[in-house]
Amino acid sequence: MSNDTIQEISIFAVDIAMRAGEIIQQERRKGELEKQYKSNQELVTNADLKADELITKHIRSVYPDHRILSEESAPDTFNIKDLDQPIWIIDPIDGTVNYAHGHHQVAVSVAYAEAGQVQVGVVHCPFQNETFQAIRGKQSLLNHKPIEVSHKQTLRKALIGTGFPYDKSNLAPLIDRLSAIVNHCQDIRRVGSAAVDICWVAMGRLDGFYESLSPWDFAAARLIAEQAGATCGHFSEVPASQLEQLYGEDILIATPELYSELKRLLQSASVK
Repeated sequence: MSNDTIQEISIFAVDIAMRAGEIIQQERRKGELEKQYKSNQELVTNADLKADELITKHIRSVYPDHRILSEESAPDTFNIKDLDQPIWIIDPIDGTVNYAHGHHQVAVSVAYAEAGQVQVGVVHCPFQNETFQAIRGKQSLLNHKPIEVSHKQTLRKALIGTGFPYDKSNLAPLIDRLSAIVNHCQDIRRVGSAAVDICWVAMGRLDGFYESLSPWDFAAARLIAEQAGATCGHFSEVPASQLEQLYGEDILIATPELYSELKRLLQSASVK
């Protein structure tokens, strides 16, 4: 695909993310959020559904031949065979629990991928008035200004982000990793939105991030971090049947100076 076409897709992605952000803000101002739970544990609101409807409707109108992977309307259609076609990977509200509790760490995440490789990523944070974006091969931007990772040199002075799963049935490995990070780094942050966390690595508010996620949680933000200079990978082995860039287990994203040390630390904690 030509550079002009990718640029057009990027502009389109920013536009739909910002439109979805307006809906999210409007629904909160109304103060009448409708809440339900998927699988009896994962919160979803009417704002998630309305934002998803807007995004998917616009994509299907402008790019009818493209596939859509969305957390809310199409969460189970992700298959490696689908990647022969262009695909949009969407999370209408990343940080729904934050959103429902009145916090501002909330993001609309929109990624566009071809042949299993994300080409465009947009993470729009409506309550913070921050829009992160990246095109593969170009510098990442925050509100149209270039950003880069912290280049922190010392793990003891590093601020690391992570998140916790809805499923609490196997917390022991997570607690072991958390203990290792707390004991070897300056501190840890649990922001409540993986997309925000990863973008904060991209612009230096965090020095690293680790968690297990679904593709819609990180696809856009990972590209933004990568194009801002972060090293992106995993602290466990990626199965041969999976695409490394869209594989969500044991993700690790960090400023390159600390990546290897963080990886060893997380691996050693996981062995216990």
